[in-house]
Amino acid sequence: MSENSTHKHTAVGVINNWVEWNNAGDFRKVASLYSEEAVLLPTFSPHVLSTEEGRLKYFESLASRKGIQVSLHEKTLKIRPLSDSIQVASGIYRFSFEIDDEPLTFEARFTWVLDLSCDRPVKHHHSSQVPRTLS
Repeated sequence: MSENSTHKHTAVGVINNWVEWNNAGDFRKVASLYSEEAVLLPTFSPHVLSTEEGRLKYFESLASRKGIQVSLHEKTLKIRPLSDSIQVASGIYRFSFEIDDEPLTFEARFTWVLDLSCDRPVKHHHSSQVPRTLS
């Protein structure tokens, strides 16, 4: 188990570490949660990120946003086991940061596929902004 990964081997722990490390601006720790072959469909990019370098650059860019904070809507979190070690986690989180000195928030829904038997448990992560309106 990696250093500072208090709850890393539970789905809730992985997500809590991801939130905590994003809030601390520690993009390297965030990226370290993703397995080498992980696929990330990020919230704020149209690109599919399937390399370590691509994910690291994305999280570095996210960490550079002024006032970046992520909060999990805990009541939305659903975890479904697929096997003893593979779990799917889904829910909603909120990103907050400033653009042109204006504080903005973005609700996003997420789905993660986690292999909790691995030190780098994130195998797949899809995050997309919640549409503001359907009409």
